[in-house]
Amino acid sequence: MAEFRMPSLGADMEHGKVVEWLVKPGDYVHKGDIVAAVDTDKTVMDIESFEEGVVAEFLVDLGDTVDVGTPIARITATPAELPPAPTPPVPQADAPAPKAAPPVRHLAHTLGVDVGRISGSGPGG
Repeated sequence: MAEFRMPSLGADMEHGKVVEWLVKPGDYVHKGDIVAAVDTDKTVMDIESFEEGVVAEFLVDLGDTVDVGTPIARITATPAELPPAPTPPVPQADAPAPKAAPPVRHLAHTLGVDVGRISGSGPGG
């Protein structure tokens, strides 16, 4: 089992705040997959996995600010290593997933706006 740690996203970064998980426990991730959005002192940035395997659990909640190097999730080699968990609700397929940039998702979250309820005006919504 590997620990996914808060990465340093800049030379002077000392801590970051997880503002969005882009995966859920049970998801398989590859090295380089975007797994979360982190708010630094300067901006909101996507962070990628440095491990390959199954997301076992999150070790921090959304909004938690942690120091660089702090474990924020566990990734296992196989699904068999996952701790038992209740079955998650089935997502509804009636609306496409929002494709907003991390800073936009963060601002929407701060303002209490559900980006999933906003229709896009560009090609393909």
